[in-house]
Amino acid sequence: MTVKIDIGLSNEDRHAVAVGLSKVLGDSYALYLKTHGYHWNVRGPTFQSLHILFEGQYQEVWAAVDVIAERIRAVGELVPQGYAAFGNLTTIKDGDSGKDCDAMVAELMEDNQKVLATIREAWRVADAAGDEATMDLLNTRSDAHAKHAWMLRATLGSE
Repeated sequence: MTVKIDIGLSNEDRHAVAVGLSKVLGDSYALYLKTHGYHWNVRGPTFQSLHILFEGQYQEVWAAVDVIAERIRAVGELVPQGYAAFGNLTTIKDGDSGKDCDAMVAELMEDNQKVLATIREAWRVADAAGDEATMDLLNTRSDAHAKHAWMLRATLGSE
C-alpha cells in the first residue's frame, strides 16, 4: 500500500531537505567517532580536563545523531546507514590517536566549524523549501557546534 506523504513540502523539496540533512548526519557521525576516539586517547598534562570536555561533546553529538536521522524519516526519506555511506557524506577525516593534545583540540575545533558550514548549507535548502521544523533543528545544531568550537578555541587560548 502506498501512502501519500503530505507534510506541506513537495516531493522535490522533501528530497532536497533529506539530502542536506544526510550530509549533516554524516558530518555529525564522523565528528562523534573522532571526538570519542580522542576522548580515549588524549594524554598529557591537560588529560583530565580534555577527557571530560571531549566526553561532554561526543555525548551531545551522539544524542543529536538520532534527532537528525528521525527528521530525515519524518520528511519521508530513508536514512543513510553504515560507515561507507557516512564516509561518502562527510568531509571530516578520521582522527589520529598519535596526535598531541593541542593538535587534537585544534582538529576538533576545525571539524566543528566544518559541521557548521554543512549545517548552514542544509539550512538554506530547508529555508527555500519553507521547512521550518528542519530549520529549527538546524538552528539548534548550529548553536551546539558553535559552542563546541568556542570551548575548543578557548582551550587553545585563542579566545
